[in-house]
Amino acid sequence: MSSDKGDQILVPPEILTRLRQWLIEQVTQALESSPQPLADENAVRRLLEEAYSHSQALLPAIQRDALLREVLDGVLGYGLIQPLLDDPTVSEIMINGARAVYIERKGKLTRSEIVYPNQEAVLRLIDRIILPLGRRIDADSPTVDARLPDGSRVNAVIPPAAIDGPGLTIRKFSRKKLSVEDLVQLDTLTRNMAEFLKACVLARLNILVSGGTGSGKTTLLNVLSEFIPEQERILTIEDAAELQLHQEHVFRLEARPPNADGKGEVTIRHLVRNALRMRPDRIVVGEVRGGEALDMLQAMNTGHDGSLTTLHANRPRDAISRLETLVLLSGLSLPLRVVREQIASSIDLIVQIARLRDGCRKVTSITEVVGMEGDMVVLNELFRFGESGVGQDGGVLGEFQPTGRRPMFEQRLISAGIRLSPEVFGGGAANVLAANRMRSGA
Repeated sequence: MSSDKGDQILVPPEILTRLRQWLIEQVTQALESSPQPLADENAVRRLLEEAYSHSQALLPAIQRDALLREVLDGVLGYGLIQPLLDDPTVSEIMINGARAVYIERKGKLTRSEIVYPNQEAVLRLIDRIILPLGRRIDADSPTVDARLPDGSRVNAVIPPAAIDGPGLTIRKFSRKKLSVEDLVQLDTLTRNMAEFLKACVLARLNILVSGGTGSGKTTLLNVLSEFIPEQERILTIEDAAELQLHQEHVFRLEARPPNADGKGEVTIRHLVRNALRMRPDRIVVGEVRGGEALDMLQAMNTGHDGSLTTLHANRPRDAISRLETLVLLSGLSLPLRVVREQIASSIDLIVQIARLRDGCRKVTSITEVVGMEGDMVVLNELFRFGESGVGQDGGVLGEFQPTGRRPMFEQRLISAGIRLSPEVFGGGAANVLAANRMRSGA
């Protein structure tokens, strides 16, 4: 539908933008006026080709094919970002207004070439995403969290909360569940660390995965959950369902925000309390971020051993402090010492994960919660990642280092029929004496 001359001369972007919008309007009107639903891609493609023919446009083949693909994505998918959603190497998409779209690949941020014609186009994209999901966003409620049908997490914010225009962040749902072997191959942790964590899950220790935003907490929680025996009843509780547990007896619960009338909210805290009435063997909470921390700790401390959860914190000691703060948000006036005693008696292990400067993710610390000494929670670091510099390619250099200490809960592993070799902890008999020196306050 284009001449040789047309194939040699590219059409200016402003003309393509107007033609794209015209084609979307024509196809959308045809779909709306059709007596029968036309959701089939081939049917939509035929309507698009008819509209393009009526436009009498003569575009070079490369521009024509790209334009028709964009229009199809705009009608059937999410427009300009649909190729990014389809790209398995892209893990996160961030739209900062109309003129800046960033993506994350392998932990690194880069700016894409995508540009929206105006802020209204971004607002239309946000509406297209959230309205079918039963969410709303407007000036009175300018932020929204949602989950796409494939499990990807969506956050949108619009003016007046967003000063420079609407923003949209999509954290894509990984179609492939990583295994512990994958994490070993990716150098996220060592085989000895993986063996130790598997033993802790099998021995029903309560484990807290701590890390910053985008550090891989949920991925690591997924990996730890694969060690849970098949015959146990597992309840998962999440804000947005991301966990991919493949055991047979899994019951999934998901929080829900209030509707447009401010009703119907189902909180994580309510779900944790309800889960206790559902005879769980294990409770897996995607993330604690509010007063539900107290309910989770009480569950861990009253017969629900082997529970797992995640929390935003940058170091194991920070994780303890953040847990204290979250428990105080529960509304109960508890003395700080009581809160710390609750934490010390509930959490057995903190697994710290971080995204380093080069984008790679590492388990930077595995730390035992020993108990209380005075008013302080005592920690015992068992494994750490020590940085040693930066390589020629910009990658962070370092190595995983067992501290040589053995955990105070080792008898629990033995009682569960698990005996780990001294080499797992980085030493032989000489290092066994370190197990008695637990007053490090790490």
